[in-house]
Amino acid sequence: MKVKKKIRLKAPYVKLLKVLGVILVIVIAIFLFYRKQINEIKDLGYSEKASNNILFNFKKDYVLSVGENKTLNAAFESPDFIEDNLEDYSKIDYVKQDNLIRNINKLIKKGYMNSDISLILKHGSEEDVASFAKRDKVKYLEEFLSINNAKLSNYDRYLNYSYETGEDEETTVLYVNLNLDKTPYEDATIVEDFSYDMVVNKYRGLNEDFVPNLVSISEKYASDKGMKAEKVALNAFIKMAKDAEKAGLGLVINSSYRSYQDQVDIAETYQGLYGDDYVTKYVAKPGFSEHQTGLAFDIGSTTSNIFANSKEYTWMLENAYKYGFILRFPQKYEDITGFRSEPWHYRYVGTKISKYIYENDITLEEYYALFLDK
Repeated sequence: MKVKKKIRLKAPYVKLLKVLGVILVIVIAIFLFYRKQINEIKDLGYSEKASNNILFNFKKDYVLSVGENKTLNAAFESPDFIEDNLEDYSKIDYVKQDNLIRNINKLIKKGYMNSDISLILKHGSEEDVASFAKRDKVKYLEEFLSINNAKLSNYDRYLNYSYETGEDEETTVLYVNLNLDKTPYEDATIVEDFSYDMVVNKYRGLNEDFVPNLVSISEKYASDKGMKAEKVALNAFIKMAKDAEKAGLGLVINSSYRSYQDQVDIAETYQGLYGDDYVTKYVAKPGFSEHQTGLAFDIGSTTSNIFANSKEYTWMLENAYKYGFILRFPQKYEDITGFRSEPWHYRYVGTKISKYIYENDITLEEYYALFLDK
C-alpha cells in the first residue's frame, strides 16, 4: 500500500500567498468602504453614475450637506459638468431636459441669476432654452415669466403687445398665448384630433374633411329635420332638456353640426345680403366654426321667440354647466373669444370643465390657456 506524500510549499511561495491574502483583504475592505460611500450618496436619491462622479470629484461632503437635489444629480451625470458652477446647480430648479446642464452653463455665462435661470427653464422647451441662451442677456425677465402659463418662446411677443396696448403682464401673457396679438385667421393652428375640450375659434381651425362621430337628432329636440350632433353632447342635451321640461320649460336645438361646406354656404349667403364687413365681424370663416365639431348647439325656447328674454335662457345660465355645457360667447368676454355675444350658443365640454368655467367665470379660451396649452 502506497502512502501519499504531503506537498510542502517552499518558504517563498508561502510568503507570496500570505501577501496575496493580505492584498485581497485590503481590496475587499477598500471595495466595501467604497460601496458604503456610494450607498450613502445613493440613499439621498442620487444615481449610481452621479454617485461615482461625486466621489471621484471629492464632493461627497458638499452633496451630503445639500441633500437630495435633482439638478445636482443631472450635473454629476452630465459630461458638461463644470465644477465652478457647482453652487449654482444646487440652487436652480430641475426640469427634465437632455441638455439641461449645457444650457444652464450657457445661461450662467450670460450672467443670469439662479432664480432667472429657473424661470427660463420652467417656461421653455429644451429648444426654446437653447435658443434663448444665444441672445443677449434680457433684463427684467421676471415681469412676464413669473406668470405661471407664460411661454419663453413668446417673450418678445409679450414685450411688443404690452408696449403697444399698455396691458398688464397677466393680461398680456393670456392674450398672446391665445394669439390675440395676431390677425384673425392668419397663421392659424390646425386642430386635427377630436376631443371634448378642443378649442376652435378665429385662431384655431379645422380641416375641410374634419367630421366628428355624428348621430341624428330626434325631431322632438330639433327645430328642423335632418339635424345631427356628436353623440355624447346630444345625450347630455337630451338629459338637460328633460330636466328643463320638468320645470315647465322647453329647450330646442335650432342649429347643431355644420360641415365645412355648410359654413361656406352660410358665409356666402351673408356676404351677399350684408357685405364683407358683416361677414368679417359676425360670421366664422369655413373651418373656424365650432359647429363643425358637433359639440356646439344654438339653443332656442319653445315658449319665446327671443331666447335672451326667455325663462329658458335664465335657467340655462344657472344650470347648463351641470350637464357639461357652457355659454360659449358671453358679452363681457368678446375681446377674448373673438366673437360677438350669442346668448343662444352653448358648447359641450364635459361636466368637469363646465363646472370649473362656471365657478370661476372664465371662457373656454382661458381654461385652455391655463390647463390645456402645453
